[in-house]
Amino acid sequence: MERNLPLDELSLAVARIRGLLLTAEKVDEAVQLLAQAIRYAVPGTVGAGVSLLDSRGRRTSSGSTNRVVEQADMLQYELGEGPCLTAWATEETVIVDDVRTDPRWQLWSNAVKSLPIRSVVSAALIAGDECIGALKVYAEHPSAYSKSTGELLELFASPAATLLSHVQASELPQRLSENLQSSLHSRDLVNRACGIVMERYGLDYETALQGLMLQAREAEVPLQQFSASLIAATPAGQE
Repeated sequence: MERNLPLDELSLAVARIRGLLLTAEKVDEAVQLLAQAIRYAVPGTVGAGVSLLDSRGRRTSSGSTNRVVEQADMLQYELGEGPCLTAWATEETVIVDDVRTDPRWQLWSNAVKSLPIRSVVSAALIAGDECIGALKVYAEHPSAYSKSTGELLELFASPAATLLSHVQASELPQRLSENLQSSLHSRDLVNRACGIVMERYGLDYETALQGLMLQAREAEVPLQQFSASLIAATPAGQE
């Protein structure tokens, strides 16, 4: 049975979430803190999660309180449907009384039947004119949440979205730099691996690259990982 928070307790919960996010220096840390705070602030909740999404609905950062939440969220992104993605896309709060009977996301509902979740509420994280993600809570029993739960999440989501967007913006240059470095490192690995294949078999670059890509697909590993393995297996002086 859902229990509404008294006004003073609600104010303390919102203030606590503000305080936690103000101390966070990293986006990943902030979303994890928010998920934990919501887990304990929303009555009847067994798990909570927060996801930040890009303009295409792909996760850029996420936090969760337990493995069940991770699995339920992961299935949404793999299948491309679910209450979290709907809340983000529509910028509206989504309430699910029972995932086993709700007809809106049949693929996702079927996929989570083995998980101990029945009720879900997901609210959009809206900062200014942009929806940057969604937060969600899960319960083990059907009809565990009501409209008031959605309103409660919206109270948390409003200040949280503003603070998360600020943390995200301050971290963006560093993330772009890290992504660039990773991209350059990946390209260097592939180029070195191509050089080994070219030298070993007398091939041109394009043919060597196509061969590497084919072998990586057959091995079911990323091209970067396959290239690194090839380099590691090549004796020094033969690269």
